[in-house]
Amino acid sequence: MHLPKSVKLVEVGPRDGLQNEAAAIETATKIELVDRLSQTGLPLIEAGSFVSPKWVPQMADSSEVFERIKRQENVRYAALAPNLTGFKTAASAKADEIAVITTASETFARRNVNATIAETLERIAKICAEARAQSIPVRGYISCALWCPFEGKIEAKAVAEVAEILLRLGCYQISLGDTIGKGTPVEVEQLIDMVSVHIPIERIAVHFHDTYGQALANVLAALAKGVAVVDASVAGLGGCPYAPGAGGNLASEDVLYMLNGLGIETGVDLAALTDAGRFISRRLNRIPASKVNVALAGV
Repeated sequence: MHLPKSVKLVEVGPRDGLQNEAAAIETATKIELVDRLSQTGLPLIEAGSFVSPKWVPQMADSSEVFERIKRQENVRYAALAPNLTGFKTAASAKADEIAVITTASETFARRNVNATIAETLERIAKICAEARAQSIPVRGYISCALWCPFEGKIEAKAVAEVAEILLRLGCYQISLGDTIGKGTPVEVEQLIDMVSVHIPIERIAVHFHDTYGQALANVLAALAKGVAVVDASVAGLGGCPYAPGAGGNLASEDVLYMLNGLGIETGVDLAALTDAGRFISRRLNRIPASKVNVALAGV
């Protein structure tokens, strides 16, 4: 099996992980989580989301989080922005880059943001144009890239077409999300094969949820196809508030342990990452969803 020599880990816990928490989380806790993650060697951390607090109240303090975190020179801090208003707020908060999101499922688009896929792409086009003018990189997400909770299996060709549009609009990278965690390695291989016909493999990232316990196997399948960027969430935090049945994200500790075992370089320190996972789990009064984190606690 031919695998990349190095992999870039994108930490999404402070945003995609915490946004789904029902109980309010203190701003100071979010700041400390980002600061702890900043000391692990992670190159990119999604620190918040500039969305309407009516829809995602957990992210209402993102501006304060960005203002108070202790930024490290070797770390980029990203923010999700669903529209031009969110982008302007994120830019004012000095986000290093912007994440935008669309989907390959029309039903999910309507249930998620009350818009068609075409309408979400129009919003992204405006964000990309403004970001280009301010020299702010934009990273794109495609949710429901394998399965949709409403439409079932999603055709890989539909995902590839959306990915091609995002690249053309100005996204430097496209992260393919298995939002409900139902995909299997064969399906991942088929998806990467199709998408990589439309956009270069180095522009593809993967974002897996572990609902069916397939996330690590799916990462390995993506790596074997040449993908070298993986999204993950410390302590396995998260899920999608708009996708019934969606489990938590792939735990950062678990994927890092696997990458270490494969001899793949990441620059991320497992002990420091594990500590960050334990910190946020204690604050949330739960055991980490990361199997590696739990195992190491017993060593």
